[in-house]
Amino acid sequence: MSDFRPPALPRDPSYPREDNVNREPVPQCVAIRLRFRTNKQLTFTPSPRRMIVPFKHQRARFLMPQPAPQKRQPWGLFPDSPQPRLYDRLVEVLRVHHYSRRTEQAYVGWIKRFLQFHPDRHPSQLAESEVTAFLSHLAVQGRGAASTQNQAQSALLFLYKHVLKVELDWLDNVVRAKQPKRLPVVLSRGEVRRVLDQLDDTYRLIGRLLYGSGLRLLESLRLRVKDVDFALSQVVVRAGKGNKDRRTMLPASLANELPLHFERVRDLHQRDLANGRGAVLLPYALERKLPAASTDWRWQFVFPSATISIDPRSGQRGRHHLHEGTVSRQITAALRRSGIAKRATSHTFRHSFATHLLEDGYDIRTVQELLGHASVETTMIDTHVLNKGGRSVKSPLDSPQFNGGAMLPFGDSSRPGASEQELLTE
Repeated sequence: MSDFRPPALPRDPSYPREDNVNREPVPQCVAIRLRFRTNKQLTFTPSPRRMIVPFKHQRARFLMPQPAPQKRQPWGLFPDSPQPRLYDRLVEVLRVHHYSRRTEQAYVGWIKRFLQFHPDRHPSQLAESEVTAFLSHLAVQGRGAASTQNQAQSALLFLYKHVLKVELDWLDNVVRAKQPKRLPVVLSRGEVRRVLDQLDDTYRLIGRLLYGSGLRLLESLRLRVKDVDFALSQVVVRAGKGNKDRRTMLPASLANELPLHFERVRDLHQRDLANGRGAVLLPYALERKLPAASTDWRWQFVFPSATISIDPRSGQRGRHHLHEGTVSRQITAALRRSGIAKRATSHTFRHSFATHLLEDGYDIRTVQELLGHASVETTMIDTHVLNKGGRSVKSPLDSPQFNGGAMLPFGDSSRPGASEQELLTE
């Protein structure tokens, strides 16, 4: 079968046979059926007359790709003018208000979905009923959570108030979804150790820093060399959640491991400089104020990526930090290998950090400062699963009469001579 070749298609004899004629490739869906068992890409020569195609190849005509439908012209800021574009104005206003990149991506995504839900009308021509219909669709058909619905509502309120400059009374009357109270997942000390033991190299170091310092995942990945202070045993978090700075502890057990990691990162940075790269992205306008800071060792990321990438905003080519998705997948795989039947993520290390500090007797205000919470109520939610402290409650099953929860045979109770019938009726 390896020597089998498909029969040649009949050629119109009136069409001149030339070697330099431009031959068009067969579309992939047709080429797959005409290729048989060979590895050659078939081509055909266009003819002014109809070609005689065998019957077994005629089904390929129905597999020809259909022309794509024409896309609607993007909405402009005003209904009667496509310029300036609504999307460009939205991104500009978001950046003027200094919203984070994640918030910008979320708001743009929700507004796009809202415009796709009402494709034939400009958003300035929509009213309360259309916005309510979209939010109801998310909750009923989309089965979205309350936080999802509230995020979409916040994006639409930003669109109307700050971008379209539409002052409508019904914007303030839209009812927000009620947030349910959820308990966070917390790992015990032994479970944390089992997960960390399943991580390798840099990912294990990141996991130990998440648990030992109570950092969020992006906060740890965005750390720069200058933010780790070995002399004071502290880590400075720059532009954390809410664009706030804070200080947290540096575990003493990492005082020997982190310098070794820094040496490996410094060698990588020196190789990048030798290859004409080595420039890192700087926040805001710092690159204009300090032109040499982008290649300075102190401004490099503690956990750099293994590949060179291009920043989507500035177009600058350099080495960014590790992607959070890569680290999350490594932690999820480590949790699966450890055999722990909990739905834990990288953020679970942060909850475990706060819970274990309170178990060790530290006051909740200290934990609040280390976590960077604006309200102590948020810290109380993160540590709500505590079973120790001033209001410790002991289960009646753990009482000495039940031998610490172990099952006792009938007749072996604190009251000698008790029968099975008496124990069941008590």
